[in-house]
Amino acid sequence: MKQNDVQKLMKIAMIAAVYSAVSLLLAPLSFGAIQIRVAEALTLLPVLSFLPVWGLTLGCALTNLIGAMTGVNILGFWDVLFGTLATLIAAYFTYRFRFVRYKGIPWLSALFPIVVNGIIIGAELAILLDPSFTGFLIFAGYVALGEALSVLVIGIPLMKRMEKGNFAKYFSVS
Repeated sequence: MKQNDVQKLMKIAMIAAVYSAVSLLLAPLSFGAIQIRVAEALTLLPVLSFLPVWGLTLGCALTNLIGAMTGVNILGFWDVLFGTLATLIAAYFTYRFRFVRYKGIPWLSALFPIVVNGIIIGAELAILLDPSFTGFLIFAGYVALGEALSVLVIGIPLMKRMEKGNFAKYFSVS
């Protein structure tokens, strides 16, 4: 295995570990019909580089798997599949639209985790708890609101600080 591959894997693993540790440490907030997954503030990392897309996806998969195995994730193993897919989709589009900015802030990139997770996790919750369109709208709204708090209140200031401190270099492989 080449040095660059090892460095990439190490960085992906570090992002995954931080995401998972924060989510599991705050498990009562991270799972449920009304959730504020604080680690979702990290979903803006793909603005810096593509590498965090994989770290976030792996971190979400591990978090949801551990949550399902310990019983704190009410969505169970379906969330390992669909929650992880939502994170992958959101992270990919966060990366793709990283240059679309308003006053220097990647607002469009910030919307993807909010909207994608709201729709997919909202649908999961509705199917499990209230399989109606009204149930879907309520759960999607709750999830999107929690995402918005994490991404906009914590993630945007974190991203501004990281860009100012030139943290993008830590996500590249030399």
